[in-house]
Amino acid sequence: MDSVVDRVIETRGLTKRYGGGQLAVDRLDLTVPAGSVFGFLGPNGSGKTTTIRMLLGLIEPTAGSAVLLGRPMPRAARAVLPEVGALIEGPALYGYLTGRDNLVRYDAADPTADPRTRRARVAGALERVGLTAAAGKRARAYSLGMKQRLGLAAALLRPRRLLVLDEPTNGLDPQGMREIRALVRELAADGTTVFLSSHLLDEIEQVCTHAAVMTRGRLITQGTVAELAAGTRRRLAVTTPDPGAAVRVLKERGVTDVVAVDDRVTGEPPADADPAELNAALVGAGVRVRAFGLERASLEDAFVALTGEGFDVAG
Repeated sequence: MDSVVDRVIETRGLTKRYGGGQLAVDRLDLTVPAGSVFGFLGPNGSGKTTTIRMLLGLIEPTAGSAVLLGRPMPRAARAVLPEVGALIEGPALYGYLTGRDNLVRYDAADPTADPRTRRARVAGALERVGLTAAAGKRARAYSLGMKQRLGLAAALLRPRRLLVLDEPTNGLDPQGMREIRALVRELAADGTTVFLSSHLLDEIEQVCTHAAVMTRGRLITQGTVAELAAGTRRRLAVTTPDPGAAVRVLKERGVTDVVAVDDRVTGEPPADADPAELNAALVGAGVRVRAFGLERASLEDAFVALTGEGFDVAG
């Protein structure tokens, strides 16, 4: 197998139809570049987890193909999966064992893991996810966030070329979310490609280099995070003590979707509008303009425009 695979994940026409005819994933064409932190974004129920389960060979697709690290799945699962770490739908843990002993079990189940270095590997994984102090506690006493971290530690027991994380910050408090995001950045800096599914826009915007958007089983778009946001029109924003007059003038000049909240007025300027002329029109009409400008489009703007439905921004 080539040591360099430009596309760590590639699917063509990947489809999953469950009994009763429910179409969970519909002809998915996905390309995940090597070295990226790839955000797989969509509302809950949009087909993200089903896609991940097909990618890892846990369920068979109804149609189409999936290639991981240059090898077809699920046929090459035995060769590919040792190079893939995964955390899907929460980790499977033994509640009666300590966090450390859970990781020892995971490591012992890996036929390629050297038993002589097991203790050091487990200690390193615990430290990486901030669980060293709780390593001696039984897993049943762990909070949901601690269980998520322990599952992530299990995925990091050995170096991975690809890390697949399904909603990795579910159940975490804000500090825990920040720690997991920092860890994802570190892993990417070390050369691991991270494929991260989430329904949180904030998460994708903060850590991902690339993203794909799913809704109702279908892929809406994919590309770099910067490209996706750039594809959305920027909104005009005016701060003024005269919002009523500002709304009237902007509408007369063709600005649409005008919204006034307190002393702030926003709207969609026409594609050919000159911002300087809009500002001059406001001032000429006696509107006192305290701030005027075009706001950078956020990923939220882009995804609402693409899907026609809202996402959770921060959780």
